[in-house]
This record gives sequence, structure tokens and C-alpha cells, in this order.
Amino acid sequence: MDAATTRGIPQLKNIEQVSEGWINKYILTYELPDGTDYVYESTSRKKLEAYRTGLLANARGEAPRVDAVCIVGETREGTLLMIREFRYPLNSWCIAFPAGLKEPNESIRECVDRELREETGYRLRTDVDEPVRLLPQAGFSSTGLTDEAIQIVFAQVEKAGDAQPEESELIRPFQLPLGDVRRFLDENTTLIGTRAQLILEVFAARAER
Repeated sequence: MDAATTRGIPQLKNIEQVSEGWINKYILTYELPDGTDYVYESTSRKKLEAYRTGLLANARGEAPRVDAVCIVGETREGTLLMIREFRYPLNSWCIAFPAGLKEPNESIRECVDRELREETGYRLRTDVDEPVRLLPQAGFSSTGLTDEAIQIVFAQVEKAGDAQPEESELIRPFQLPLGDVRRFLDENTTLIGTRAQLILEVFAARAER
């Protein structure tokens, strides 16, 4: 970014890691435009140096590294592939699209196919030339809390076999007909992820045109 773009915004001064685990907690110290310091708590799956590198890259306007994928799968029968998953931070089942973390050396397509097979027993369709379509850039899941960047992928999917989730993953795949999306949104009482809400709203609005 040029000087005009960065002038008048907080400048990152220091990153301190205060806890370590699957999720790491950090204290960020910024200098505000008036010269005072501002301290902010954040979390990341990344270790300290990788987290620092990512924050500095964000400040330069570089494209974020994809941490995870969210898969909007559609079957040839005209249904959306959804899941009910028990989410431990919520102590409840939650409606969502299949999703998962990307391995360091995986392509987006490889990650999507692997996560589909593991969580749902589906796979990318083999009878179409290009079964995946990516949104132009990765988005951030919770900008007030973490740096996790998620790539939304629209995929053409088909049944491949049995799901193979990890022992701690409680996942129940289900198919939602495109014509029933509005009714589902109106009647659902299970907790639901924001991404799923918004994407389903788009499908519902499209069906109503």
C-alpha cells in the first residue's frame, strides 16, 4: 500500500503470544494515529511467526493464504449437500455446509474432495469437466477474533461411499432440495452457521424469482 492508504490507520507494533495449543492466543499492540497504544486480544491456529507474516501481508494488501474451505455442494438431482454437526464450542448441533482445514501442500480441489469424502461420503463429480467454482477471494470467518481465511467453493458432487469422519466428529449429512430452502430457513430451529444462513438465503431468493 502507498503512504496515502496507510496514513491515519493503526500501526502494528508488537505481537505477544500468551497461550499455545490448537488455538493460540495473542496480544496485539498497535499505535493509534494520535500516538497512543491500543492493545487487542486475538486468536489464530497459526504459530507466532506464521501469524506475524500473515498480518504483515494483510497490511500490504496481499491475497490471504487459504486456511480452510467451505463446500457448497449440489447434486445432479438438484439438492444441496448439508450437514448437521455437533460443535463443541456451542454444545449443540449446528447446520452448516461441509468444511475443513486445508493441508499445507494441498490444492483447493484436493482439499474439497478429501473433506467431502471424510465428512459426507460424497466426492466431486467425475462426469463434468470442471466440478468446482471458487469465489474470487477467500473471506474471513470472524474478523473480530481470528485471522482464519475460508475459501467458499461451489461444487458438483456425487455419492462415493461411506463417510469417514474422525472419532470426535459427529456429522450427519443430509440433502436439502433447492425448492425447499425457503421453508427450511423459516422452520429450522437448530443452530446454524452464518455462512450457511447467507448462502441458503441466496438460493432461496433465486428460487423465488
